[in-house]
Amino acid sequence: MRPPFLIAAGALAFVVSACGETAGEGEALGESAAVEPAGETEGEPDTDAVEGATPVEERVATIGLLNKRNNLSQDFEMRPGDVREEGPVILRLATCERTAPWEMPQETGAFVQLDVLERGQSEHTRVFSGWLFKESPSLNVVEHPIYDVWVKDCAMRFPGESSGNS
Repeated sequence: MRPPFLIAAGALAFVVSACGETAGEGEALGESAAVEPAGETEGEPDTDAVEGATPVEERVATIGLLNKRNNLSQDFEMRPGDVREEGPVILRLATCERTAPWEMPQETGAFVQLDVLERGQSEHTRVFSGWLFKESPSLNVVEHPIYDVWVKDCAMRFPGESSGNS
């Protein structure tokens, strides 16, 4: 059984991509275009309030960025709220999440926004805003002719889990 947050995130990503709605130019996380991650569901505690669980602001996502023109790939370690600018690309991380070790299937996801400064333009354009999943990269794809973005990991811990796990 999939965790409720992944089901909700996947459904939301599908609905948003089907509608063709993306954030407008200049919109950042926290504004109307950003989507809050699924919160507490009935009978399931919010991991922010559980002792031994990693609070959202302390999670670390590893995000890969590929420039298809020159075949250069970079990994960025980011915390929720971090913004990284690499050349004409601005990468934002809202949050990341992974399935608890005792739940199957194991999945890792992150809510990412990608803005690109296209040639001849003076401002960045939002080309992607949504959840990306490590185990299901085709579920929600960044569609850009030059840049690919994907989730590699979300480092966090769960109650009862040893600190050596990511």
